[in-house]
Amino acid sequence: MVGLCVNVDHIATIRQARRGQEPDPVQAAVLVELAGASGITVHLREDRRHIQDRDVELLRRLVKTKLNLEMAATEEMIRIALALKPEMVTLVPERREELTTEGGLDVHGHVDEVGRCVRRLREDGIVVSLFIDPERDQLSAAARAGADFVELHTGSYAEARDYKAQQVELTRLIQSATVGRELSLRINAGHGLDYRNVGPVAAIPEVEELSIGHSIIARAVLVGLERAIHEMLAAMEKDGAGGR
Repeated sequence: MVGLCVNVDHIATIRQARRGQEPDPVQAAVLVELAGASGITVHLREDRRHIQDRDVELLRRLVKTKLNLEMAATEEMIRIALALKPEMVTLVPERREELTTEGGLDVHGHVDEVGRCVRRLREDGIVVSLFIDPERDQLSAAARAGADFVELHTGSYAEARDYKAQQVELTRLIQSATVGRELSLRINAGHGLDYRNVGPVAAIPEVEELSIGHSIIARAVLVGLERAIHEMLAAMEKDGAGGR
């Protein structure tokens, strides 16, 4: 069964709205794990708009499943990752003015730079994933850069305006997952997935884990984290996902 790595950034976003102490993303992570998630994702941004250094330090000590640290490929972030040693680092593009990550990392255009970052992290025993658009040239570049995983950007699929457009984007994801495995890359996926659209992506045979944040946290505001996680796990089982 495909795993569910829950991004708790939005818990920190609510906290930072008042610059207070609640709600605590670390406490949320504990509840998420108890509800059955396979891992915790946090994005430590350069501007520290939500997740703070204190959060990742505590999470590193308390997470029992897997900590996936999303970060830009900068010297500051590399130093932090090497000190924390999360189980996984996912390299993502980052712009200060964006509301959320927009598009995948351009590995094809920066393969040498990304490759150097990947090597430094892997030499310290950290599994490295690259968040990329579902495109053959990006997959090939990710393999050349030495990544263990790619996380396929599912934003275009999630934002498709009608069924036909959604199927076109789903086909791109399916084909990219196949190409990735042929290149000896392991495959994750995420961005914009929700309770209505997650099933077909979870059913892609090569996909090992989905990274989902906003939809789960938005649902949890109404029904609580435990139920929100259980409902997402159930949604992932639809459309054939549970038959693998």
